[in-house]
Amino acid sequence: MVMVAPNGARKTKNDHAALPISPEELGLCAQDILDAGASVLHLHVRDGEGRHSLDPDLYRAAISAIREQVGRKLILQCTSEAVGRYSADEQMNMVRQLRPEAVSLALKEICPSDDDIRKASVFFHWCRAENIWPQYILYSPEEVARFEVLRKKGVFGEDNPSVLFVLGRYDANLTGDPNMLDQFLAEVDVAQIPWSVCCFGKTEGLTMAKVAEKGGHARVGFENNLHLADGSIASGNHALVAQLIPHIKSSNRILATADDIREMFFS
Repeated sequence: MVMVAPNGARKTKNDHAALPISPEELGLCAQDILDAGASVLHLHVRDGEGRHSLDPDLYRAAISAIREQVGRKLILQCTSEAVGRYSADEQMNMVRQLRPEAVSLALKEICPSDDDIRKASVFFHWCRAENIWPQYILYSPEEVARFEVLRKKGVFGEDNPSVLFVLGRYDANLTGDPNMLDQFLAEVDVAQIPWSVCCFGKTEGLTMAKVAEKGGHARVGFENNLHLADGSIASGNHALVAQLIPHIKSSNRILATADDIREMFFS
């Protein structure tokens, strides 16, 4: 499974002229990444001032433009990321109003403490009942360990919830360390949990080669990284996908289509 996060919440055209922000740009980007081998688009939208937004209407406009371009050949995963603007209740309310096909949920935002487990669990169960595919974002090995405790208690409403490990942070001087991947994997039952990885900075390419080799799924894109493995600036999100494909093939992996993923992860 190759996911692409083409824009994120923070970067602008000043970071890269090809960063897709408008619905029309996202539609064209969707076609490019689909042609390159992606099956999931991780979607962020912006308001009229260019700020990160969870406005369902802005999401609907972007989804419509993307669907017009590629139909259902990509799964559209909407982010619920707070970015310092939204509370957990606001994040969950967006999902309830939008009812996206898929959504990413940062565990530390939706369920930051044990006091929040009951409310979060009701929401997680609702997502699965509504056939919304959630993917849980985990930022450290310690958070993975907490996730496993909650999973075994039935908090997520499914035995095999999908997770995304994040290597690195939003910091110009801190890129992801590929060697950290093994620490994440040590905390989870990889035979039970479908795991994906995204990586900040120039180490993204090297990390994704390791992910392909170890049996995980990949998320690449301008949200986290603008560079190809050789250090040059990628011409677009599709170029980050294209450099990953040889590693997938050399690891005897088969690229998943959107329909493959629906069959695997949707009830």
